[in-house]
Amino acid sequence: MNKVIRDGKVAVLISYGYGVGFGSCGIPIEAIFDPKLVELVESEDFDGAVKYVEITYPGVYTGGVGDLVVVWINEGEDFIITEYDGYEGIQLKSKTEWITA
Repeated sequence: MNKVIRDGKVAVLISYGYGVGFGSCGIPIEAIFDPKLVELVESEDFDGAVKYVEITYPGVYTGGVGDLVVVWINEGEDFIITEYDGYEGIQLKSKTEWITA
């Protein structure tokens, strides 16, 4: 899986907009790391990003693409994408306190 890595951090795409998420709408995991999509989001070409997703990941809902942002996570760090009403966030494993029953 191709990823954008800069200064030991990996680019991860998430959607900050309410309504519909990106990673939470059935997008393949590789899409959250997609270097071309990262480039389009960084250049704020959201129309191009929507077209790219439609071509590269056919059948995927593109409603959250216009709200994508790049979040930089340390390479090798475990994380999950959280979602509430379409608004996505990052939860790092190292910052999560687990409760044991």
